[in-house]
Amino acid sequence: MFFPVDLRGRPGTSARSYPHETTTSKPVVPRDVLVTWYAVGRRPPALHAPYRCRVALTSAHDVRDALAELADPARAETLQRFFDTGPGGDGDGDVFLGMPVPVQRRVARQARGLPLEALAELLASRVHEHRFVALVVLVDRFDRATPVEQAALARWYFEHREGVNHWDLVDLSAPRILGPRLVAGKRDVVAGLAASERVWDRRIAVLATGALIREGELEPTFALAERLLEDPHHLVHKAVGWMLREAGKRDEAALVRWLRAHAAVMPRVTLRYAIERLAPALRQELLASGRTQQLARRSVRRKTTRPQAA
Repeated sequence: MFFPVDLRGRPGTSARSYPHETTTSKPVVPRDVLVTWYAVGRRPPALHAPYRCRVALTSAHDVRDALAELADPARAETLQRFFDTGPGGDGDGDVFLGMPVPVQRRVARQARGLPLEALAELLASRVHEHRFVALVVLVDRFDRATPVEQAALARWYFEHREGVNHWDLVDLSAPRILGPRLVAGKRDVVAGLAASERVWDRRIAVLATGALIREGELEPTFALAERLLEDPHHLVHKAVGWMLREAGKRDEAALVRWLRAHAAVMPRVTLRYAIERLAPALRQELLASGRTQQLARRSVRRKTTRPQAA
């Protein structure tokens, strides 16, 4: 039985997987150890060992170089379609290098010590992966910071949120950085973001309330959802539905009461996201109720706007 182990001690990886990392000598893994561990469906401990020597990335230039070496043009083309980077799309102007999220996170681990000036430089880049890595580093730093440092990092994030300009970047950072500030009582920031003309600010506001939901506080999410019922953007509709669904995990009865009161005016995508975890019969009831009331309102509007016969 043969189990390929490359110089990095990981099976099935190619030499270009870690071009910016130096390697040590090939690990010696006894054959009987491999057979025993694979026989029980587990990877042997030797294959989990870090057989590569990571090079610390200490500047924005280092991060850009590391990501450029990992670029995959074919994957980049697919990602640009998926993120709608064409003119007028949600990701208009975004540039992708083309790499999976785990690879970007691995680069971010090497850049944990980046100064805020370097993070700001990466967040200002048109390249999506540059901004993603910067936010991963920022979230990691926030998680390890003291309360005073967290307050400063949250202010820095708020001031540099112009680079947080796609749904994956918002979802990665807003709940982890602004969310804890809401829990700490800094609620005014959400109202300002929710009133912004920038769609990403409104999505940041919605996602940040997820931290309050985890603490069992649902009213801010319900209030913000009501405020954004007529929002024109589908990515805000989806975010609101997602947070309503999360609120329902904490208190299903409260969610159902809120949905029954607002189903008639909710965007359908928001309603569908919100009811995903409810019982099938209840889902059908809410969908039918919302649809019936919407049709009734449209009928009334048509009658009131129809010209009178002479």
